[in-house]
Amino acid sequence: MSLNTPGYSLTPSSVKAALPTNYLTDFNFLNQYLPDTYEQEFERYGNRSVASFLRNVSAEIPSASDLIKWSEQGRLHTKYTAVVPDSVLGSDTALFSIAGSGVCVFRKNQTVFLSSESGTASAKAVISKVGLGDLLADDQQFEVKFYTAAGSPFTQTIETVTAFVYGSEFKKGAVGMSGSLEAQNSFFDVKPIIIKDKYSVSGSDMAQIGWVEVTTENGATGYLWYLKSEHETRLRFEDYMEMMMVEHVKAEASSAALAYLTQSDSNVQPGGAGTQGLFAAVEERGSTWSGGNPTTLSDFDAVVNRLDKQGAIAENTLFVNREFSFDIDDMLGGVNAAFAGGTSFGLFDNDKEMALNLGFTGFRRGYDFYKSDWKYLNDATLRGGLTAGNVNGILIPAGTTSVYDEVIGKNMKRPFLHVRYRANEAENRKLKTWTTGSAGGAATSDLDAMEVQFLSERALCTLGANNFVIFKD
Repeated sequence: MSLNTPGYSLTPSSVKAALPTNYLTDFNFLNQYLPDTYEQEFERYGNRSVASFLRNVSAEIPSASDLIKWSEQGRLHTKYTAVVPDSVLGSDTALFSIAGSGVCVFRKNQTVFLSSESGTASAKAVISKVGLGDLLADDQQFEVKFYTAAGSPFTQTIETVTAFVYGSEFKKGAVGMSGSLEAQNSFFDVKPIIIKDKYSVSGSDMAQIGWVEVTTENGATGYLWYLKSEHETRLRFEDYMEMMMVEHVKAEASSAALAYLTQSDSNVQPGGAGTQGLFAAVEERGSTWSGGNPTTLSDFDAVVNRLDKQGAIAENTLFVNREFSFDIDDMLGGVNAAFAGGTSFGLFDNDKEMALNLGFTGFRRGYDFYKSDWKYLNDATLRGGLTAGNVNGILIPAGTTSVYDEVIGKNMKRPFLHVRYRANEAENRKLKTWTTGSAGGAATSDLDAMEVQFLSERALCTLGANNFVIFKD
């Protein structure tokens, strides 16, 4: 059995001229019958706005600069993977070469744990030489001496090894540790972007009255259609402000968008034009689950194991589309032993007078996960129903994190997700609205119209993106 759903219009009804459906254009005075009309407009799509996500999960903080920079802590410990051993089985001393470029940060007399990536063997050893300072071939090598009499359990160049330092050991009377390590930070930046929109209506159309009483999501009502259109422009612009923070990407160095959006007399900041939205930040610096939704506890165990390796934030919220929400409900319902023979999940004390609850708002599996529907992912005119490049949900950590703000010059507590908008004592560009023209009370020009301008300049800061997970098809 298939569900035949009514179609929906993807063509906007907001145009520069009055629609013929706004008025009784077919009224015939020769017809003796008076039509029975419904004056009030019916809201068949409910609340059409999707701007609610960032209001719930982020803060808004003013910024007085063209560039917003911050630094995030690096790892405290160093682990090397794909390390190549240069030793024969059973040798007392072994030489290892780290993969890639860069200097090996291990130091002499540190104790190291070595684990075969094929799962065949592991060993512990003390580092006896590191890099060119100890006359090795290059700075990517370190030499170890094994603690076991059996020597090296690794076969020369056959398998790769994972290595990390767990301490150090010195003989009596030895000099101290050679060399020191500097703290490593990661630096990130975003630039605010300018978003604009406009609504225009002529003075003549402002004096026209309709027969339908209109209403909008913000409560505006009346028979003047230009008021409805102006309010809808405002609501649409508020949606754009949020969607830009979620969807936007930086223009790459050789892209046509960068050339189009860059003023010829200005200096282009590093990273290209535009700002980085939430999805792009998580895809670049966070974790991506692809290949369908996680539908079993073992799938979420993989997510938990990933979070263990990151910030281990105790509470997280899943903002999901309808399909993902149902998958989580079915997964949690299936955990109940009586599920196969009935519907006793959700409200476990159901009776005939109660509505059966077949949904869940959250669960605990290593961490606390709260589930919330995200209207933007379900809206048929936006991301709802997409097949290519679709996002089914995103995991966002709760709370705040400490970062070094390079503009202020000190450590600050910031929400993981927050919006920075341009503002100072003279100008606030969080959401600017002004009216121009010569109609509707405006008296700024000889234009026989009223123009309502909208402007915002803002950027989204995604701190600790390694703690986020995006779920994609």
